[in-house]
Amino acid sequence: MQKNERILCKVTGIQPYGVFVEYENYQGLIHISEISDRFVQDITKLFNIGDEIYAVILDFDDKNQKLQLSYKRALLVNSKVMEKVDIKIGFRSLEEKLDEWVKAKKEALKND
Repeated sequence: MQKNERILCKVTGIQPYGVFVEYENYQGLIHISEISDRFVQDITKLFNIGDEIYAVILDFDDKNQKLQLSYKRALLVNSKVMEKVDIKIGFRSLEEKLDEWVKAKKEALKND
């Protein structure tokens, strides 16, 4: 394990100040400031317990098996693109739009 390494970890807890994850035998925290460069109003809209997410190791403590992680640094989208395009991360935004899309498609099929 080394700093700046990109790892796949599992979300184990969500608090207003950050996301707790586990990786192998380590416990990690992704502080809210390391989730996005944009304002994060509600972390629960981005993550669910049990999600597997990528994060970059900022620091680690082998003795206590603790990790400090960054989610935003693990994203494969360039930060300049993120500034110009409103990108929502996760499947929850898809779930919220699904009914609208199905209804629109049904209407389109009726009109054909």
